[in-house]
Amino acid sequence: MLHLLPLMPVEVAEWTARNLVNSVQLNLVLAVINMLPLPPLDGGRVAVGLLPDSLALPLAKLERFGLFILIGLLFLVPMAGDRLGMDLDIFAWLVHEPVNFLTRVIAAITRIG
Repeated sequence: MLHLLPLMPVEVAEWTARNLVNSVQLNLVLAVINMLPLPPLDGGRVAVGLLPDSLALPLAKLERFGLFILIGLLFLVPMAGDRLGMDLDIFAWLVHEPVNFLTRVIAAITRIG
């Protein structure tokens, strides 16, 4: 769709480009979060399948607590870090950097940007 933008009126092309870029960004964020190696997420299931049983079993047992762990890592730890004057933005470490990398890869593959 981005390759068709020059054929559109300027205002429509700008709006379409912003929405297409936002949809790609949103999908990349969701994909990266989903592949975190935490059991209720798909990445956790992949990790359990790849690890030897001695490591997979304890990880699989975390499944019922996985969403609480995820919420704690993504929201509570950064809030505690702010109070302590430390940068504990785990979202930036685990999600933002891989999303930026994947965005650059997609832009290079599609020759956009």
